[in-house]
Amino acid sequence: MSTHPAVAAGTPRYIAIEGAIGAGKTTLATMLAGRLNGKLVLERFEENPFLPDFYRDPRRYAFQTQIFFLLSRYRQQQELPQLDLFHDYHISDYLFDKDRIFASLTLDDQELALYDTVVQALEANVAAPDLVVYLRSDIDRLIANIRRRGRGMEQAIDPEYLRDLSEAYSRFFAAYTAAPILIVNTARVDIVKDSASFDRLLEEILSPAAVRLRFFPSSP
Repeated sequence: MSTHPAVAAGTPRYIAIEGAIGAGKTTLATMLAGRLNGKLVLERFEENPFLPDFYRDPRRYAFQTQIFFLLSRYRQQQELPQLDLFHDYHISDYLFDKDRIFASLTLDDQELALYDTVVQALEANVAAPDLVVYLRSDIDRLIANIRRRGRGMEQAIDPEYLRDLSEAYSRFFAAYTAAPILIVNTARVDIVKDSASFDRLLEEILSPAAVRLRFFPSSP
């Protein structure tokens, strides 16, 4: 059974990390899970057989890629157990709802209508997180991170697509109300190399959210 002190009332226990490709979602999720002894839930992008083809020919393989991701993420959400005796927290490197951000950029109108029909049948069975941590990054930083981590299929990604994706994320979270949001400005803070910054971010994450939208550092 858990040997950690009792989690204070109002403390977020299911935390989803979000951001565009290359924002550092998996890195932060892994760091948080390690510090909190949390259950780490990582997106299984490598299981998508259409993804390499999508990066080579987005228009041709967009629908297959998107539907596979949607159903894969849905199955993974259904596999999530209730918080158990060994983990006080669930830390995920994606938000189920974000799937439509990508769909809106890659699918044509007919495909998107069909996609939305599938989503409507699934989303009622997916729990919202207690907190979303949104890593907001500029395009140069995203490209540098993508190149640094060296996933072959990502190396030819179009910077214009990343720009459109970042803008779509901003629009999405401007309207998102299902959970409180903590926006982290990665241009102003390095939570990987600066342990003090990570400690401050962790404190902010574990603070009960009194408002829908917060920023870290404390101003946009």
